[in-house]
This record gives sequence, structure tokens and C-alpha cells, in this order.
Amino acid sequence: MTSSDRLRRPLAASLLAIVLGLSGCTMQSGAAETHEGPLRIGFVNGGDTLFHTCLQQAVVTTAKNNLTEIVTADSHQNAAQELSNIKDMIARHVDVIIVQTVDTHALRTDIAEAQDAGIPVFLTSVNAEPSKILGAVVVDLKAVGRLDAQWIRENAAGHQAEVGVIAGALGAASDLLVGGFTGALPANARVVASRPGMFDATKARQVAADMIRDHPDLDYVFVANEEMAFAARKAFDAAGGQGVKIVTVNGTDAGLAALRDGRFAATVANSAAKTGQLAVENALSLLRHEKADKIDKTPISLVTKDNADTAPLYCTADY
Repeated sequence: MTSSDRLRRPLAASLLAIVLGLSGCTMQSGAAETHEGPLRIGFVNGGDTLFHTCLQQAVVTTAKNNLTEIVTADSHQNAAQELSNIKDMIARHVDVIIVQTVDTHALRTDIAEAQDAGIPVFLTSVNAEPSKILGAVVVDLKAVGRLDAQWIRENAAGHQAEVGVIAGALGAASDLLVGGFTGALPANARVVASRPGMFDATKARQVAADMIRDHPDLDYVFVANEEMAFAARKAFDAAGGQGVKIVTVNGTDAGLAALRDGRFAATVANSAAKTGQLAVENALSLLRHEKADKIDKTPISLVTKDNADTAPLYCTADY
């Protein structure tokens, strides 16, 4: 969706009042002051991994294509910084705050802070109580984990297997990914080690080195994103663990190349570009009372060497 219409602030304010009224909220005395101009989106990103970078690029590009102002902030995987960023967006008088959260437990406070200021929140990747948010574009993270586990189920073919898990940052998307993965593993695949890599390649490489040292018979390792997976691959290979099969998440160009040459066994594509695009388009449509799904989903798919050439685009073409 690309729109050339510029909505003025008074109209935006009335629309927001309707949206908040439907969710049982009212405009508070501390709500942002009105001003003339196009709608203004605040985007609070969770970090600076490739996923976050591609997500933000799509958000910014789609906002500009819709003649909408965009203000961005990075929470650096820190829940306290996320709340600070929410408060800053309120002070900047944005019309809606799109949030890629770092902590689903802390998100409740973020949403309440914005509601008190009369500003709706739109989420990416995860969901919240629908009555408390404008909308969301959700990646079914449990389903992502399940797809990787299902690949192991088929590949292990009934044989006993040792499995390792390199998670991301605890308390956010990583928990859903790991939960979906471990919950779908077959009985013959036993998790022998699970540690957070914090979505950091250097940390993940150390975790992988410790894991293969302590469990030299590892057969499979689930890694919560491809950046960490590349680091883990180096650590395994350096320790003689070339036979460890890595299953991971993202579907980046580099990840697809790793599937083709055997460094990865499987990945689950969940396009950051599509998530960012849908977030902006749906948020604007919902503010304008145009047709849009309140809770939308980013398509996901299991990708292996056999279908790597048909995987969806992870980043926008100009990344």
C-alpha cells in the first residue's frame, strides 16, 4: 500500500481517540499537543542484529513511501532502555509507536506508558492483549522453532541424537523460539545443553566452543539466529565438530549460501523486510480506519539446500 494522502494532525487526533475509546482507554491530560503536518511514526527497535537492521530499513522505507514522518530508536537488548525510548517517543508527539520489543514481560509497562499519553502501540514479531494495542504483525516464533525440530525429527530417522541449543536474549523472542523447538523434538532427540548467546556472534562462538568440549558427541544444534549460527559453525569446526548439523532462523542471503555449501542444515525464513512493510502499512490503515488485519502474520517457511533458490527476500533489495 502506498498512499499520497497527507492526514492532518487534528484528524489523526480524532482517529486516535476513537481507537483508544474502542479499547477502553481515554485520552489523558498529558496527551501530546496537536500540530499541523503528516502522521509521525515512532519506531523503537530492539537491537542491531541483521534482523533488526533489515526490519528498521523496511519500516523507514515504507513510512517514507507513505509520506509519513519516521523517528527511530534502538533499545540495545535492554528493557530499561526500551521504556526510556517509549517515553522519548511520547515527548516527540508521535502518532503511533511501533515496537520490536526486547522483553515480552516488560512490554506491559511500555504499552501502559504510551496509553497514558494517548498514543497507540503497534507491535512487530510478538503479540499482546489485542484490546491494549492498535495492532501487530506477528512472527509465529513457536512455529518457527517447531519447523527446525521437525527437520531434525525426519533427519534423525528414529536414531538417538544429542541436541544443543544456543538461545538469544532470555525473556523475549528467543524464549518462544526455543520453546517451540524443544517442545517439538522427537523422543529420540535429547537436549544435552542449552545456553544463551544473547544474539551476539562473539558470545555465541564461546558458547559453542564450550558446548562441543563438554558434549563431543553432539549431533544437532539449534541456534536462534544466523549471525550466531555462523560463529557457532566456526567454533564447532575448530574443535573437530564438523559433523554437527546446525538448524537456525532467518533466511538471509548469507544463510542461504550456507545451506548450499553445507555449513547449515536448515533455516526458517521469516522475512524482516515483509514484517517491517506490513507493520507500517497496517498501522497506518488502522489509524485511518481502513481495512487491515489487527493481528497479521509474517509468512514463514522451512528452507534447506533443496529449496534455497526459492526462499523469500529477507532484506529489501537495496540493502
